[in-house]
Amino acid sequence: MLTRRAAADRDVTDEVQHYLEEAAAAHASRGLTPQQALRAARLDLGGETGVTEQVRAYGWENVVSTSLADLRYGARRLGGDPAFTLVSVLTLALGIGATTAIFSAVNPILVQPLPYPHAEQVVTVWEAADDGSRLPTTFVTFRALAERSHSFATLAVMRPWQPTLTGATEPERLDGQRVSASYFDVLGVQPALGRSFSPAEDHAGSARVVVLSDALWRRRFHADRAVLGRPVDLDGDPYTMIGVMPRGLDNVLAPEAALWMPLRYEPSLPQALGHHLRAAGRLRPGVGIDQAGRELAALAPALRRDLPNAYFSAGFLVSRLQDDVTREVKPALLAVVGAVALLLLIACVNVTNLLLARGARRRGELAVRAALGAGRARMVRQLLAESLLLAGLGGALGLALAAAGVRALVALSPLGLPRAEAIAVDGWVLAFALGMTTLVGLAFGLAPALRAARGDLLPDLRQGSRRAAGGNQAARGRLVVAEVALALVLLVGSGLLLRSLRHLLAIPSGFQAEGVIAMQVQTAGHRFDDDDATRQFFARSLDAVRQRSAVTAAAFTSQLPLSGDDDEYGVRLEPSAGGSPDRANNAFRYAVSPGYFQTLGIPLRQGRLFDDRDRAGAPLAIVVSQSFARHALAGIDPLGRRLQIGPLDAPWFTVVGVVGDVKQASLAAPEADAVYVPNEQWPFTARALWLVARGRGDPASLAPALRRAVWSVDRDQPIVRAATMESLVATSAARQRFTLVLFEVFALAALALAAAGIYGVLAGTVAERRRELGVRAALGASQGAILGVVLRQGLRLAALGALVGLVAAAVASRALGTLLFGVTRLDPATYLGVVALLLLVSAIASGAPAWRAARVDPALTLREE
Repeated sequence: MLTRRAAADRDVTDEVQHYLEEAAAAHASRGLTPQQALRAARLDLGGETGVTEQVRAYGWENVVSTSLADLRYGARRLGGDPAFTLVSVLTLALGIGATTAIFSAVNPILVQPLPYPHAEQVVTVWEAADDGSRLPTTFVTFRALAERSHSFATLAVMRPWQPTLTGATEPERLDGQRVSASYFDVLGVQPALGRSFSPAEDHAGSARVVVLSDALWRRRFHADRAVLGRPVDLDGDPYTMIGVMPRGLDNVLAPEAALWMPLRYEPSLPQALGHHLRAAGRLRPGVGIDQAGRELAALAPALRRDLPNAYFSAGFLVSRLQDDVTREVKPALLAVVGAVALLLLIACVNVTNLLLARGARRRGELAVRAALGAGRARMVRQLLAESLLLAGLGGALGLALAAAGVRALVALSPLGLPRAEAIAVDGWVLAFALGMTTLVGLAFGLAPALRAARGDLLPDLRQGSRRAAGGNQAARGRLVVAEVALALVLLVGSGLLLRSLRHLLAIPSGFQAEGVIAMQVQTAGHRFDDDDATRQFFARSLDAVRQRSAVTAAAFTSQLPLSGDDDEYGVRLEPSAGGSPDRANNAFRYAVSPGYFQTLGIPLRQGRLFDDRDRAGAPLAIVVSQSFARHALAGIDPLGRRLQIGPLDAPWFTVVGVVGDVKQASLAAPEADAVYVPNEQWPFTARALWLVARGRGDPASLAPALRRAVWSVDRDQPIVRAATMESLVATSAARQRFTLVLFEVFALAALALAAAGIYGVLAGTVAERRRELGVRAALGASQGAILGVVLRQGLRLAALGALVGLVAAAVASRALGTLLFGVTRLDPATYLGVVALLLLVSAIASGAPAWRAARVDPALTLREE
């Protein structure tokens, strides 16, 4: 049946003929003549052709062969109507391609488990502040948890590390991590070459060892296996290379990390008390995340009692690692998933509309086929085959669009998007695209196929296909209403995000970003072990920068607003009369040089700014932000009050000034408390500082001059992370901008599809009512009156769709709650603007069919009748 159809047909024909001869012989034996016996046998058989077809209908081979025949027939029909095929394929490609591209991003980030053994057991542990926010932990708290908790098989902490690699080639600043010895055990991965860290190597004074990433090993050491056990120079110190991690390691806690070294902390060191370590753990088998959370909650009171110098906070927050790393982007991704689902639904509705119109034109053809004996099931199968063929063509083109869309997604994605390197068109995406194509083909093809294959044959035979062009208008009108409603939901979402982004960018950052560039200057080498040498290097570098003619102001700071830095300390207020200091309030701590506030344009609200008086050995001075003065010094004149930063044995600083609030974490974050201390008076000398400089003209053009100025002091010191302050402000809104761009693209596509749907329905209506319109014109109706009839019909559909869409948008906009800023989800201006835009586009889409209707020649119409 499949490979030798002619031979199979001959076998069936011979079998039927043999049965007919046997039946005729049986009738002849009862005394009938040969002619009478043959006639009786044929009457018994019911017709040779029908029996032959019945025999052929049995077996799986027939299903395959008829399906192939249906596909060939569908291809011929689609080839005979290229305009319909092209529009349908492009519409489906848009919906399937967009959906597939978004799935390629959502799948590795939100759906697939992290690429670690038993990834559901890997969790993160944060300390909880009094307001419920998350805080990094301290080393002392981590050690106490590791000793006292029983829910974890292992715990680990980590912090960023940026060593300078030197050797035969030019020095290179690398991103890395300092981790406790159990870090790789938490992830469940081990080096592909060599070994991991031992507990003995995770103590101060132990041998310096390092584990390399596969990429660094291949790039700098040419994949030489003999490097294990050899020394490598990092920051002027020799480290022994003991391992190389597997190729393709997905380190979600620090995707850019190229190498790792042990933390090498001791609990007695001051740095062990700071909230700067990120903690993660692997739960024991059978222990759930809720059980671990309850155990840590029970341990919290004892830790607060036993660790007074660790500044332990209110409690702990435990979450799955995957939930933790996707917490910031999950709302945006889910909103985009909803948007692309609406777009796909609109595409399906649009193609369904086209198929209904096409089915109406083919009603006469289908009636003739039914009259000739074609079964309803077979006709439905043929029409579904056409739909699936359309979906297959749309899916193939959509997959190509998805590949381009994936590249665009990666380019548009905000910094810090987790697992961005895993976004690709892989086997999962191909399987999704295949399944989506099949479902879409069945979804938009089933209803038109059932509608086209049913009905009374006699009226359709009398009417013919020529006069049926405008059939199914009511059903198509309802579909257009659905299209308009869905498009309005997308447009409302896009409008809300657009207004939200405008509000966000209008929020004052607290500094004047125009004309300012920043870059991080770092020190490397043992000569900078001496604090005086480090301070002299930064002081001489600042002098060299200020001498540049293009620079009008410059300064150093330990952390930069909107850069991702998060250096917070507990700050205590000295009691006015005896007693112990008040409980510490967390605040961003900046160590700055004189001129910092003037360079960034941070306004002075009270007192004075730092100047040449605030040097090492002088009385300790501190400047606080307005929010700190409001929260920690409420009702108290801040000037002259004394504050303590960090440990209980830390020195006391005297408040000399109050400055305006600055956005540190993001533009959307509330004003955070901040304190500023002179760089030279901070007890711990920073090895890396941000250089901020204001100049004339384009700030980006200052970068080469600033680098030359610093390198004129010491050519070997790395300068990294150069960026204008305006770009940092823009990056702060990257998540909202990413979501907005995708919503805008989908909303515009939905608007175009809705307009096409209105145009298609009105064009069909004009074709169906051509005789009526001709008669109206013949009886004296003006072109304006006929134009108004068609325009009113189009606007009626749009208005009804807008009414339904407003209700749907009010409900759906709840999903955007976490992405909105400065605007409510029921913002009247957005809804009114979107409805006006939709009605305007609908009027334009209705214009061409209305104009065609107004130009109907009554003489030609009546002559055709």
